[in-house]
Formats: sequence, structure tokens, C-alpha cells
Amino acid sequence: MTEQLQKLTPEDGQSLDIESQNIEQLKQLFPDVFREGKVDFEALKAVLGEHVEDKEERYNFTWHGKNKARQIAQTPSTGTLRPCKEESVNWDTTQNLFIEGDNLEVLKLLQKSYHQKVKMIYIDPPYNTGKDFVYKDNFHNNLDNYLELTNQIDGNGIPVSANSESVGRYHTNWLNMIYPRLKLMRNLLATDGLIFISIDDYEMNNLKRVCDEIFGEENSLEPIVWKKRYQGAKEKHLVGVHEYILVYAKNKRLISDIYVPATQEYIDRYYTNKDENYELRGGYRTQPLEAGRSMDERANLVFEVETENGLKVLPKRQWVWSKERVEDAMKHGEIGFTESKSGEVTPYIKQYLKDRNGVIRKTKKQTLIDNVFTQNGTKEVQDIFGESNVFNFPKPSDLIKQLLEIANVESDDIVLDCFAGSSSTVHAIEKYSQENSCLVNFFMIQIPEELPTNSKGLKMGFKNIAELSRERIRRTQAIFKQGKGFKTFKLDSSNINQWEPSFDNLSDILENSVDSIKSDRLPEDVLYEILLKYGLDLTYPITEHSLAGKTVYDVAFGSLIVCLDDDISQAVVEEIGKLKQELDSESTRVVFKDSGFADDAVKVNAVQLLKQYGVDDVKSI
Repeated sequence: MTEQLQKLTPEDGQSLDIESQNIEQLKQLFPDVFREGKVDFEALKAVLGEHVEDKEERYNFTWHGKNKARQIAQTPSTGTLRPCKEESVNWDTTQNLFIEGDNLEVLKLLQKSYHQKVKMIYIDPPYNTGKDFVYKDNFHNNLDNYLELTNQIDGNGIPVSANSESVGRYHTNWLNMIYPRLKLMRNLLATDGLIFISIDDYEMNNLKRVCDEIFGEENSLEPIVWKKRYQGAKEKHLVGVHEYILVYAKNKRLISDIYVPATQEYIDRYYTNKDENYELRGGYRTQPLEAGRSMDERANLVFEVETENGLKVLPKRQWVWSKERVEDAMKHGEIGFTESKSGEVTPYIKQYLKDRNGVIRKTKKQTLIDNVFTQNGTKEVQDIFGESNVFNFPKPSDLIKQLLEIANVESDDIVLDCFAGSSSTVHAIEKYSQENSCLVNFFMIQIPEELPTNSKGLKMGFKNIAELSRERIRRTQAIFKQGKGFKTFKLDSSNINQWEPSFDNLSDILENSVDSIKSDRLPEDVLYEILLKYGLDLTYPITEHSLAGKTVYDVAFGSLIVCLDDDISQAVVEEIGKLKQELDSESTRVVFKDSGFADDAVKVNAVQLLKQYGVDDVKSI
């Protein structure tokens, strides 16, 4: 029997179905708790035993809409990301992404391709100030909300909504916005990854509770206090000069002790002593060789230490180092001596700024950042654009650079910021990459929120924050001259007609059923939607071939081959098979346009013909 060409289904057109994935994982763990495809909760309780909490009086953090917020995080998106080369830099070579769209839908679309691939996430979400709030929590169809907001479909539009305390849902609206986004971010975070979240007093406690639930209390690191300004302004009571940065790990057990390079301020404060080793090892700080009372008594730490003039010194109690370690330190000039007026000699340890190889030592990171301020971020933007107040309260890049150090970000790691705003995160990455001789990749997501009428950005010719954010990246990269660039994508509805069934547009669907691809979409639009649905990296290399007069796309050296042209003949199919052999890919998927074959015979024979070339996965859209 001839094997039929399989079509990509509407389910293939959705982003990762997290709910179905969770059910499958539960089936693998507890197959005996399922009855006719449904979970028998009584059976599940019996399996879990004492680990079930069924008491009514227990601690529980909830709010109106929480269940819907949880559900929307698991509801697949039918949207897509359309490539926008004209607004990109170094499209063919860059590994960076700038995605314009509502981050809730974008995060859903990235689930298949970037599951557990992001090393660090930094977000500076909109604070709950009671002012305009662009992220509307409509749980029915967020993609439609976004398209109306950006005037991409007909409708009255969605106005930016006020979130004042008088509406009675002041905290609820904000929680319904942040909850599903954090759920989706956690899925993208690598097993050894960290997420940093900037927040002020108004939602600090609520955000902490949400993060404890999503990431687990056991994965919470100490929150960072950021001193954002020198002094208060118009506070009525106590002066507020700080904000917070909550820090969570995907798996805290995989996070090693956090050390960061010593700042110049720290060096100037502590490493003030100099000796003959200064050129190689820098200044040093001192600490007693004599142990304090808190240290357990150990006999091997009691021995004589001999000074340069032959004087032998015994500890009053014991030393902190063993005899072997002290002798080694003496050889390298790391032990010094002081003499009191009474002639008593006391040894001390010289802790040099640099190790014996001249490498600067790292210090334990404190949970207080007080060496960079909001004014620094404002000045950075002013220096880049030559104008003041282009962005409101942009975070200083040196603040985020310190977070990159804490996360121990390395070359080729991905850093995600899905509230990109002023793109200070990219500025920090460029600095960090240059200082550490590495190339860190970034994924920025920003909704195209319109700029206020009297804003500087609007007067400069930019329509929305996304445009302004991209321009900040261009100018920043020009300063650092690393030439990495970025690919721009924009959120939109699917390119495929049958992936958007609706009784409201049934006549349009029937009219367009001959061609599954929307008439206003380009082949590359469809190509990148296929990458997303197959879970392939959007920065994979793509080569365009002309085979038997038709355009064929080769993704990642033969991992995926796509032809979306019309009048596909057997000769084209054979050339695709030969291309697969030439590329020598271990496994290859091939996708055609369902209506693109010259006749039914070619369509029927395509699967069998490609099997002869070692291609087993052939589908059409």
C-alpha cells in the first residue's frame, strides 16, 4: 500500500501544548491513576500518600482570576513570528533576537525551540503604580487582543487601561499579568539558570509569593537591594531610596557559590597595602593568622612560626592554617609580622588582590548594590541619543552587568529580557562581552506600545517603544563595534489558513481552501512558522537553493528542507533527495505546500521517492 503524504495539522500549528505535556508526564509516572483518559484524583491521592495536603485551614495565596491565569499559561498560541529583515542588523550571521509583540504570546511560541536553553532572565516589568497598564488580562484570546491593540485587525481597539486602586482589582490585575508570563519563563530557563526581577515596594511581597509558588521556595536566593538614588525627594514619611531585585534559580542545587570580580571601589577600600609584590599581585588586605574562639580546637594548628630574623612565635590558642600551608605561604611572601611597643610579634596573612598567577581574585557578592544609580541609566541614554528623557527611568547597564556576573554568563549563553523597554539589558551584555572576551546572545521582547504625544522619541520619528528600543541596540552595538546585530521578528496571526478555523470567517476559509497559505504572506514567513512548530532555533543557518527551477530552503545543513513553490514536479522531488544526500544530514524533514504539486501523481509518489534517499519525515501544509 502506498504511504500517503501527511499534512501538518492545526495542532502542529500551535505552540507547545504545556497542558498535554504535563498530562503525558503524569501518565509516565502514575499510569494507574488514569480512567478513560481522565485523572482519578482519589487514586492519585492514594499514590501520593502523606504528601497530599487536604486540610481546609492551610496557608494559601490566591486572588480572583488566578486559575484563569494559570490556564492561559498552558493554552497554546496559534500565532506566529514573522521575519522582518529590513529592521534587523546582520540577519544572516547574528544569534540575537528582537521580537516585537505581546510577551505572553511570544513566550508561548518560543516554548518548543528554546525549552531550558536560556541561562539568565532579567525582567523589569511595569510597576503597579496605578497609572496606564498596557498588558490587558483578557483570558479569551490574547492574540486577538494584541492584534487589535496594534491595529492589525478591525475592531474598536483595546485602550491602554488604567489600573488605579479605585477599580478594586489593583493587585489582582497586576498578578494576572505577571503570573502566566513567569510560568512560561521558567520553562525556558536552563537547569542551572537564574532569573532576576526588578520590583518596588508595592508588589514586592506579592511577587515573592508568586515566585515561591512557580519556582519553589527552595530555589529562592537572597533578594538584592538596589540603592537607586542618593537621597529622597517628596516622601511624606521615611525616605525611600531603594528597590529590590528578586533572584530565583531553576534548581538551586546546581548553583555554585557566587563570586564576582572585585569592583574598583571595593579594591580602593580594602586592598590598600603595598609591598615588593605589588606589580604582580596588586595591593593586599590583612587578616589574623591567629584563630578566633569560634573555631574548633585542633592540635595540628598549634606549632611555631619563625620570623625572618629567627624569632619563633607560638599562638595563644591556635593558627587558622596548618603548618604545611603556612610554610607554603611564607615562601610566597604571604605572611607578614607586626611588633608591638612591648616587643610582642604577631603574624598576619596577606590576602593579595591577585593570585600567584596575577589573576584578580573574586569576592563574595553582597545583596546590596549601592554603586550605580538611576541617574547613570539616564545619562547613558542621553549620551547615546544626544537627547534627554528619551526613556523614562531606564535601568543603568552597570546594574544589569553585575547580574550577568552573578549568573556567571558565558560565551554563547542566551540572556532573555521580555520587557525590553530601553534595552539596557543589551547595553549591559555588550559591556560584559567586551570585558570578558566572550559573545553572549540576547533575546529581547517588547510590545509596540505607542509613545506619548509629547515624547522625545515621537519627535525623533519613532512611533512606539519597540522601534526606539531597537534603535538603542543599533547605537549601542556601534559603540562597542562587536558587529553581532540582531534578527527582528514580529508577532502576527498564523500564515496558514486552516490553522485558524472559526465560524465567524467560515466563508473566507472555504474561499481560500485551495491555497493553505494566506495570500499576503511571503514564503519566508511560512518558513519561520515551520521552524517554530518543529521546535527549531530561529537563528539556525538557512541556505536558499534553486532546484529544477524551484526555490528550496535548507535549514541547519539539511535538518529541514522546505519548498513552498507551485507546480512541483517529480524532478524537483528528486533534486531535493539528492540535496539531502549531498548535505549528508543524519535526519531530514521535508515540507511542501499541499497545493503546490503539479498533479496528484507527484503528490502521491513524493513520499516513496524521498524514502529512497533516506527521508522518512515528509509533510505538507
